[in-house]
Order: sequence, then structure tokens, then C-alpha cells
Amino acid sequence: MKILALDLGKFNSVCCVYDSKTRKKTFLTTPTKREHLQSVFQNEGRLADLVVMESCGPSGWINDLAQSFERNTLVCSTNEEAWRWANVKRKTDKDDALKLARMAAMGELKSVHMPSPEHREFRSLVKYRKTLDGRINKTKNTIRAWFVNHGIEIDKGDKAWHTGRKRIDSFRKGIQDCTPDELWKGQLDIELTILDSLTEQLDTIVKRLEELGKNDERIKRLRTIPGVGPRTAEILVACIDAPHRFKNGRQVSAYFGLVPRQYQSGETDRNGRITKRGNPLARTILVECAWASLRYNPWAKGIYERICGKQKTRKKKAGIALARKIAVIAWAMLRDEKDWEPKRMVEVTESYGEMPDKLKESLLNMKPKENSDQRKARLRREARQAKDAKQTSKAKPTNKKTRPSSNPSSRTEKATPQATKPKKKSTPVKSATKSRSKPRRAGKLVSRD
Repeated sequence: MKILALDLGKFNSVCCVYDSKTRKKTFLTTPTKREHLQSVFQNEGRLADLVVMESCGPSGWINDLAQSFERNTLVCSTNEEAWRWANVKRKTDKDDALKLARMAAMGELKSVHMPSPEHREFRSLVKYRKTLDGRINKTKNTIRAWFVNHGIEIDKGDKAWHTGRKRIDSFRKGIQDCTPDELWKGQLDIELTILDSLTEQLDTIVKRLEELGKNDERIKRLRTIPGVGPRTAEILVACIDAPHRFKNGRQVSAYFGLVPRQYQSGETDRNGRITKRGNPLARTILVECAWASLRYNPWAKGIYERICGKQKTRKKKAGIALARKIAVIAWAMLRDEKDWEPKRMVEVTESYGEMPDKLKESLLNMKPKENSDQRKARLRREARQAKDAKQTSKAKPTNKKTRPSSNPSSRTEKATPQATKPKKKSTPVKSATKSRSKPRRAGKLVSRD
């Protein structure tokens, strides 16, 4: 078996052609450019049975280039235990390439999932949206720090960037027009210009992501979960990609780093904090989604209360556990290609034990979740119906007096029952009030007699 191992670098890469039977090896240094690597795959790699490389930035397009020449590829993660060498006295690019080839021959390397070029671009766009959001928050904090350092008060929270923006703009001034004691106003003008530009670019990216989400059935499916919004659905789809690459929910939990660390030695076996492996952005957004789902999802609230047990010290642990369950449910929905079904959640929960009647009833009576477009359409429909009902009520006559009919027989029929009814004597109100005002004095006189 011949293996072509690549130790990729920013400028140059080292190629190692290794024969597992004869253990012969040859090395080649080539620039990390498309035309040079293309010649390597055509010449040195034409007889190679496997192309091995470590996971890094350029490994995506190099893997696509190798597969275009019909080569079997293996992209491995250097974070695995097999790659952690101890007591190494020499480390060179040739040694790293040779280690890749030898460990691939022994089958000690674990491959990582390589998404398609389209999905890599989508994942990069989702990550870039969060990067822009972080830059905007950093710019806002810088502006707030200047006002605090100069003893000027501005509004708190988002109010400062909406209704309170006029007060902030009143202090900005061009840097060329600032005096030596107000140079911070020139810096403020530059930062506000950057803030407006970043906000505009962020809105453009969000609109583009929403357009992609409308055409992606996976994002639509995950948005049916109560408490899961468009940003959470985009990140989950970007990370999971192919759901069938996971065998069970435990692998999904470990992939997101939401499982506890295990310390085992002899009779000692205890669990520590979560591993925090995998994508930190996905883990963060899952925890935020878990806290938000407590207001919209009765199933999530029931799980949280069961794990928390009304103990203050277990609130955060319950939130992490709920985030893990949401990730597993999202993976199962993508795998089975099914939307959120409260009845299905009742069946799965009851298969592990009894379910409270109150929680079961709230799940069964749960209405389907509406996205933003459906909610807007419903509000427009309700407003249209209310307008039509108002117009119809105005068109109908509201006369309380009924006109007498022209038929004389009907008059006599209506008049006869009124004649038979005896008239009730109306008691005057004044006499009643007078009789109530005198009784005590009259009563006392009678009792004395």
C-alpha cells in the first residue's frame, strides 16, 4: 500500500511517499499552490492508494483537488490522542509527514468530515455573521468607555443606539476640526462611521442568510421546534451537515462538547465538567436557545424542572442538559426528515417512564409554531377579517322600533294577548322613601303606648 502524506504549510508543503510493505520513503517539498500540487497528484501521487493530510485551513480545496484526480483521501484531526507525541527531541516537516504516513498505515488516524464546497461557504457565512456582531459590540463598548471617561451620561442598553443616538451624534466632530482638548470627539466620529458601516453590512448578511434559509428544508424543519429561531437553526445545520455520519445521540453530544469529562482509575470513576470540544459558537447558541425555550416549549420547561429539582445550585447544569437534548432532537429530526411533533415527544418520554399529566396535556394541546412569515400573514388575515366585520356591522340597520305591519289580521293577533294581560300597579317611589324616613319614630310611639 502506497501512501502520499502531506504536511501542509502556509507557503511550502512537504510530501512523503511511503510504501507500507518495503517501508521506503521519499520526500518532496513543493509550494502550497494549486498548480504545483496538481503536478504532484499527477506524477508522484498517480500510484498512491491513499492521500493523507492534516485538517487545517487549505485542506478543503486540497482535498477537492485530490478527489478530482480520483484519489482516496483521508483528512485527519491533529487533536486526537494518537497525534500527541511525548518526549520528541526533533520536530521537522519531514518527520511530521512521515508520522502521518506511518499512522495511516497502522490505521491509527481518525478522519474528519469534509463538507461540500457549497456547505463550507455556508458555514463560513454563518461564522462571519457572528464575527461582524462581535465587532459591532466591541465598537459600542469603545464608544461607551469614552463617554464614561469624560463623565458624560448616555442611555443604557439598546436605547442608546436608537432614541439616544441623537445625543451621541451631538458630540462627534471631524478630527481636523478638533481642538487639542477634544480629540476624543474626532475618534468618536470615526468609530460611529465604522459602526454604521458594520451595521449595514450585518443587515445585508442576515438578509442573505434568510434567503438561503427559505430554500433549505433542513432549516425550515428545525425552526418548527419551539424556542429555536433562524440563527440557531442555521448554526445547527452548518455543524451537523450530514446527520447519518453519527451513529447515535451520544456521538452528537460529544461532537458539540456537551458531555462531562470522565476520570477513571481503579475503583474511582467520577465525572467532571463538560469537555467543551467542537464548535464553541454552536455550543454557545445551544445554551442560549435552551434558556429561551423555557418560555415557549412546555416540554423543555418540564425537562428543566425535572433536572433542576427546585435547587439553585443545579440551574446551570439543567440548562446545559437541556441544550444537549435540543441538539440530539435536532439531529434526530434531520436524520428522520420529520418536523417537530408534540405527540411524538410524548411517546418518547413515556417510553422511559411516566409523564406528568399536566405536561402531557400541554404538549397535546400545543399549537404549531409560526415563523415570521406565517405570523405576519396571520396578522394581516385577522386585520382583514376585523375590517370586513366592521363594514358589515355598519351596513346593517340598527333601528330598535318596529314598524306596524299593513296586514290588519296580524294587528289583531298581536293586540289580543296584550289586552288579556293585567296591568301591574306601579308603586310610587316618593311614597316608599317617605315611609322609610318615618318608621323609627312611629315605632317608638307605638311601643310606649
